[in-house]
Amino acid sequence: MIQLKTLEDILLIKKSAFLASKTLGLLAGEIKPGVTSLYLDKIAEIFIRDHGGLPAFLGLYNFPNTLCVSPNNQVVHGIPNNEPLCEGDVLSVDCGVYMNGFYGEHAYTFEVGEVKNHVKQFLNCSKKSLYIGIANCTTENYIGDIGYSIESFIKNSGYYIVKDLVGHGLGKKMHEDPEVPNFGIKGKGLKLQNGFVLSIEPMVNKGTSEVIFHKDGWTVTTKDNSISAHFEHNIAILDGYPCLLSTFRYIYEKLNINSTILQEENPFQNKKIYVNHI
Repeated sequence: MIQLKTLEDILLIKKSAFLASKTLGLLAGEIKPGVTSLYLDKIAEIFIRDHGGLPAFLGLYNFPNTLCVSPNNQVVHGIPNNEPLCEGDVLSVDCGVYMNGFYGEHAYTFEVGEVKNHVKQFLNCSKKSLYIGIANCTTENYIGDIGYSIESFIKNSGYYIVKDLVGHGLGKKMHEDPEVPNFGIKGKGLKLQNGFVLSIEPMVNKGTSEVIFHKDGWTVTTKDNSISAHFEHNIAILDGYPCLLSTFRYIYEKLNINSTILQEENPFQNKKIYVNHI
């Protein structure tokens, strides 16, 4: 059953989502060759707790850590470990926060040191598909329109959408209805409504859509060992249009990326939310 959110609910979800965003901003300055994902996990947990939140993933479905950290051919749900990152790796980091009775989560795929140009192109394309999906989160559309727009862009770019994993609703539970696939048929599925809060999260592979679920119950890798990317925002539908509840602003500030924030996120700001900007 879908739980439509009030404006008060949405503002509380935004606080959780923004703390996840700030955590990823902290991590952006720490991700470099030689660093371990377990180190990143520890500083993320301390940061979240110091800012009044709880690590949402820790213990959720018995997950053992604060972050899902997935390098290279890992798609999602990677478990932090003591293996150092290497120059040229990509690293997907998914962070969840629980605060004030609501969840927020946020994901970004980072470059580790210098990566090859074709990798940069792949990551940029994957991130762009996220915003294409968000732009389709209007009350004129259906769930199928979100996935159709994401998959069409990715296919036309020569890459592959993971179809075994999907986005979802978000609120007092981490995973709520409805499911939000990154593929679909235009005009099909559930009609979108004001009060929906969704996690839009394309998972994109460079070489194949097929994945392998590992025996640890968590790790998911590409079947051909090609690299994968995962970008995620939380959005609410307000006044008929999508409104961002998370932000890559803190990542961009840490990495000295200018103007991108204005190009990507400004179309999805709602005055009801941003007068309460954190």
